[in-house]
Amino acid sequence: MYAIVDIETTGGYASANGITEISLFIHDGERVVKHFETLINPQQIIPRYITALTGIDNSMTDSAPTFEEIAPTLFELLSENIFVAHNVNFDYSFVRHQLKENGFDLAVKKLCTVRLGRKVFPGLPSYSLGNICRELNIKIENRHRAGGDAKATVRLFEYLLANGAEAHIAQMLKKSSSEQWLPLYLEKKEIEKLPLSPGVYYFHDNKNKIVYVGKAINLRKRVSSHFTVNDAGRKRQNFVRNVRKVTYKECASELEAIVLESVEIKKLWPKYNQSQKQPIQKFGLYMFEDNRGYLRLAIDKKKKNLQCLYSFNMLHEGLVMLNKMIEEFDLNKKLCFIDKTVITKNDLAMIGNAKKYNAKVQTALQALDKQLPTFAVIDDGLDIDNRLCLLVERGSFWGMGHLPSSIPITSSQELKNFLNPYADNDYIRNSIYSFIEANPEKKISFA
Repeated sequence: MYAIVDIETTGGYASANGITEISLFIHDGERVVKHFETLINPQQIIPRYITALTGIDNSMTDSAPTFEEIAPTLFELLSENIFVAHNVNFDYSFVRHQLKENGFDLAVKKLCTVRLGRKVFPGLPSYSLGNICRELNIKIENRHRAGGDAKATVRLFEYLLANGAEAHIAQMLKKSSSEQWLPLYLEKKEIEKLPLSPGVYYFHDNKNKIVYVGKAINLRKRVSSHFTVNDAGRKRQNFVRNVRKVTYKECASELEAIVLESVEIKKLWPKYNQSQKQPIQKFGLYMFEDNRGYLRLAIDKKKKNLQCLYSFNMLHEGLVMLNKMIEEFDLNKKLCFIDKTVITKNDLAMIGNAKKYNAKVQTALQALDKQLPTFAVIDDGLDIDNRLCLLVERGSFWGMGHLPSSIPITSSQELKNFLNPYADNDYIRNSIYSFIEANPEKKISFA
């Protein structure tokens, strides 16, 4: 038995919006055997744009039953039946969420007439309810009302059945099928072509813009996992609604995928990625000689045309490091701009001559260099003819690439000829250090 459903709502996602009307036809595959329809009091204000679209306003729903009142009847009608709708995940997410809020756990198979229409009549210009019904000469009465749209979906469903849909339905309802949980416009073949290897994947919207970037140990399994949970939240619903295509880049290992994902998020700034969107490094440690001949150290915002000695994401991080250098090597706080008061003759007398003070600064910087190592991480490549290589120079990530297995690794400078330079960030750096802690044999240090 099929429960063919259409709803009208107060908004686009279930967790914060209500249902204003529902129409449900129980269909046995040949004819309608039962019909249920009612306006519903959503217990919230119906927005004007919704009223303009559907014609349903607050005065019409004020005396209507609440969802709580119809929940037992609705659950009984839907249980054990196949939930059918045009763009089924939208209607199902609302009905399931509202039922769960009222103590009923709906878990039934779903069937989407958009996807079914694409299989039975491939190549149509559009599969929206209005367009596909117009193409197939199916009349829609009372458009954008639950009763009118549900009745049109019944007629469409019967037309599809009459044109060989049953074989497709059997396939779509199998447990192994992804038809019930994939986004409306993402084809199953897009998922099936993904490899079972590590990599980075990209979700595209209807304009082919990348809206999400992720990493995976198993690309096909990870991409599939995005859509198997029916979350009623706004972010989740908008995300699923906007995904139209998936592309990928295969990687040699999880480490390469971790780094590439971070680089791509920083470069593309995808709409639905939240993590790793912190600002790029903004501060640096700089040194210059003042008019008295003293070497001065300072933490300042990074300059485009001035090379810094070391980079920091946060000002606090740089100041902590500089204070440690001051304490350990007896540097002067005023000459390091930690104390910003005027330098007096008395201060200079206590500091001593510039030559001796500058030697202490150079010693402090040499110690910093020892703390900021230069090394390469060598791991397996995509095949036996190449190796994955990541370079860390003076404590910061420099770049990554694949080396021919025949190339000897002798210096960091030579490695750079084979690597792509990338911007450093804390996430990448920490991932590399965690990797070499677990795999010390894959680290090659340079002087």
